[in-house]
Amino acid sequence: MATYDYHCNTCGKDFEHVQSMKDDALTVCLCEKKGSVERRISASAGIIFKGSGFYVTDYKKENTPAAPSSGDTAST
Repeated sequence: MATYDYHCNTCGKDFEHVQSMKDDALTVCLCEKKGSVERRISASAGIIFKGSGFYVTDYKKENTPAAPSSGDTAST
């Protein structure tokens, strides 16, 4: 199932309609005026990963020593 954006040419209403990708596009508005509609191209929402350490904390190996911080210096 996919969500499509439509615009009614008669009443000027913009609306979304959920339908199968195999179904034909709507040709008549769902309002009482039954005007002609056109399918609009819409951008889908992107995925945003929030939080610290995605991937680093999920796949960290057990018993791995911590990396030295930039303030630590080794004496040679």
